[in-house]
Amino acid sequence: MDNTAIPMSSPDLTGAEIEAVNDVLRTPYLSIGPQLEGFEQAISSFVGVKHAIGVNSGTSGLHLAVIAAGVGEGSYTGQDGRPDLVVTTPFSFVASANCILYQRSIPIFVDVERATGNLDPALVVEAVHDLLSGGRAARRWLPPSLRDGQEALGKLKAILPIHAFGQPADMDPIVEAGARHQLAVIEDACEAIGAEYRGRKVGTLGDAAVFAFYPNKQMTTGEGGMIVTGNSVWAELFQSLRNQGRDVFDAWLNHSRLGFNYRLDELSAALGRAQMGRIDELLARREQVASWYDERLAAVDLVERPHLAPTTSRMSWFVYVVRIKPPASRDDVMQTLASEGIPTRRYFSPIHLQPFYREQFGYDRGDFEVTEFLGDVSLALPFSGVMTESQVAQVCERLRAAVGLARER
Repeated sequence: MDNTAIPMSSPDLTGAEIEAVNDVLRTPYLSIGPQLEGFEQAISSFVGVKHAIGVNSGTSGLHLAVIAAGVGEGSYTGQDGRPDLVVTTPFSFVASANCILYQRSIPIFVDVERATGNLDPALVVEAVHDLLSGGRAARRWLPPSLRDGQEALGKLKAILPIHAFGQPADMDPIVEAGARHQLAVIEDACEAIGAEYRGRKVGTLGDAAVFAFYPNKQMTTGEGGMIVTGNSVWAELFQSLRNQGRDVFDAWLNHSRLGFNYRLDELSAALGRAQMGRIDELLARREQVASWYDERLAAVDLVERPHLAPTTSRMSWFVYVVRIKPPASRDDVMQTLASEGIPTRRYFSPIHLQPFYREQFGYDRGDFEVTEFLGDVSLALPFSGVMTESQVAQVCERLRAAVGLARER
C-alpha cells in the first residue's frame, strides 16, 4: 500500500512540457506568437472545428461567447438597458453563470437530471417556450426577486449548457430548441475536452464552445482556455475582443470596440501545445484511474458511482464524483477522510445558493430540488492521470470505512 500523501489532483507533466516552455524563454515572443497559433491549430484539428481562439481562462472564453451571442447589448449601447436572459444550469462552477452577469444580464436556471447532473433537456425546452411566450408562464422561470417586474426584462438570447464532470449534456433537444427560436447555444465544455456525444465531439455541437486548462483539468496550460467555433464572424470577433477590441486591420493602439485583456501568453500556449501532443495518452490515463475506482467501489454500500448516459459515446474524466447515500452523511464522510489525510471536495455547491445569488436574486433552498440533492450528496475523490492503482485502493478502502462510521452516527 502506498502511504505517501495523496493530493486532490495533480497535473500530468513530462520533460517535453518543461522543454517546450524553456524554448519560449529563448525567443523574443512571450505574447501573441507562434506557440499560440500552433496551440490553436492543435485544438482545432483535435476537436474537428474550423476556428480555435486561445484566451487566458475558461471564464474569459465564456464571457466572450456570451458577448458574441448578443447578450447584454442594451446594457452597453443604451438602447433600452433591460437585462437579457440566458437559460443555464445551477449545478456548475459559478463562472458559467457569472459570465452572464458580466453582461448585466440574467441567468435563468433550469434544474438538472439526477443521473448525470446535466441540464434536463425537457425542462430547457419548456423554459424556452414559456419565456418566449411571456406572461404568467414566463414568470415562474425568473429569479424570485424579479418575478413581479418581468416587464423590465429584455430578450431571451441564448442557452448555455455545461458538460458536467466531463460528460456531455443531452444536446440534441437543446440545439433543436435553439435553432427553432434563433437562440445561440454555447457549450461550457471547460471540463470535457475529448468527450463525445452520440459519436460527435463536444465543441462541435453548439454555435461555440469553451475549454479550460486549469491544473486539475485533463490537460493544462496553468491558466488558460480556448474558444472553438465554426462561425468565422464570431472567430474574428473573439480575436478582437481578447485583445482590447483591436481588429486585424487596426493600427497600433487603435481599437474598434470595447475589448478585454484576455490574451493567452506564449508560455502557457507552449505548455498546452505540448500537452496536446499527448492528449490521447492523457485522456486514457484518466480513464484507467476511473476504471480502478469503478472496480473497487462496485460493492461498497451507500456509495453511488458515476452514471454514464446512453448518449455518452466517450466520457472525458475530469473528476471522479460519487454520491454518499443516506443514512450515511456526505459531510461526515468528508470529515473522517480528512482526519486520515484523504482530501475530498463537495462537487458542486449549487450556484443559486451561493451568498451573492441569494442576496441578488432571492433564491433559497427548495428552488431547484435535484440540484440541491446533488449538492448535498456529491463527493469528489482524489483524481488525476498520475494516480497509482495502490493510491486508488487506499482511497477506496478508507472511503468504505468512513461510510460505515457515518452510517452508525
